[in-house]
Amino acid sequence: MKLKEIHEFFVSEGKKADPRGLEAIEKLLKKRADAFKELKEDEKEEFDKEALWNPYADCRIYHGAGTEEISSIMVGIDMEGQELLLANELKKNGKKIDLVLAHHPEGKALAGLYAVMDLQEDILHNYGVPINVAEGLMGERIREVERGLSPINHNRSVDFARLLNIPFMNTHTTADNHVQKFLLELVEEKKPETLRDLLKLLKTLPEYKSAIKIDAGPKIFAGTPDNRCGKIVVDMTGGTEGHEKNYEALGKAGVGTILAMHVGKEMRKSAEENKVNLVVAGHIASDNLGVNLLLDKLEKKQKLDVTECSGFLRVKRNK
Repeated sequence: MKLKEIHEFFVSEGKKADPRGLEAIEKLLKKRADAFKELKEDEKEEFDKEALWNPYADCRIYHGAGTEEISSIMVGIDMEGQELLLANELKKNGKKIDLVLAHHPEGKALAGLYAVMDLQEDILHNYGVPINVAEGLMGERIREVERGLSPINHNRSVDFARLLNIPFMNTHTTADNHVQKFLLELVEEKKPETLRDLLKLLKTLPEYKSAIKIDAGPKIFAGTPDNRCGKIVVDMTGGTEGHEKNYEALGKAGVGTILAMHVGKEMRKSAEENKVNLVVAGHIASDNLGVNLLLDKLEKKQKLDVTECSGFLRVKRNK
């Protein structure tokens, strides 16, 4: 497959796994297209035209014409300057690497990370939080993340790729959507009764089992192993952590347990104060799961040579 085809495929599959549903995504893209038509010509020049078909601002091709044929990929969770230099050294030593694929965003995708966070509004609403409350909380948090990202020298790794002339891209929310869908379906099927049961269920997955060996596996952050789960919220997508008061709103909506990818100190404190159980599956292990699920789909279309790097461990689920 060509570089552009891989990017388009990841976006397409990310849309299919999106918790908002395809209809909502298409409605969002239509609103963008309608807004674009109303812009003045100088405003259209500044408009990010990829946003007309790609709803995920944190998923991009950073370097490459798009026509490059890709059969060998170096994959990692965080792929920055040092990983691109490593890829270049491996190529010098005869290793074929057609593409460096990151999970976490760099460049323009990092600068635009805040733009995918409105996805969390719909997740909160789906679990019983009034939409006005969800939008109020997340609107505040989105602006906070946008301001926090603004001073970052986000294009450094992209410059590495350009100077080394190595095709470089990432897949972030597209992969996280797959984690969300996979774990939600697993929890709904197995129905763990206690937090101990939930941890045991997560540890049946190779990504989490492997993470335990390096002390990065699932852990209880609020609650005890014998606490009953009650209604479980899976919180694995939407750019980055939401508002610290999200857990208060979910508790009021009747949620008993939150299964999160990662949380900060204030969110853990909020879970404890609102008597909501909190299980953190593990950040990098969850990222591994999402990227693996996407690569499984890609490898149904084309066989790939994958070089693991930067916290990534390839686990295949294809029969």
